[in-house]
Amino acid sequence: MPAKKTTNKCSTISPKRGNGKVRYEIWTDEHGKVTRYNLAYINPSIYPKDNGRVIGYDNAHGVHHRHFMGKMEEIAYRGFGDVRARFNRDLASLMNEVQ
Repeated sequence: MPAKKTTNKCSTISPKRGNGKVRYEIWTDEHGKVTRYNLAYINPSIYPKDNGRVIGYDNAHGVHHRHFMGKMEEIAYRGFGDVRARFNRDLASLMNEVQ
């Protein structure tokens, strides 16, 4: 059975808090295990390239990696919870810088 997209959420951040959008896309298998994910903070006014993706974590092409303003680096995968926590920390840190 193929993986199913179980989360498809896009939230807008107010201009006062930094502007942009936060996107969570998560696919799980029939047992609820995350098989694919795409977490991104998009704000073309901060980074206009890469479709505005400022920060992103995904496992496209079978490789777990982090995007930051056009640069990509492979990450050690310790589970999806760890990836989500890293993304949220990066986002919070960036939002503190923007304010």
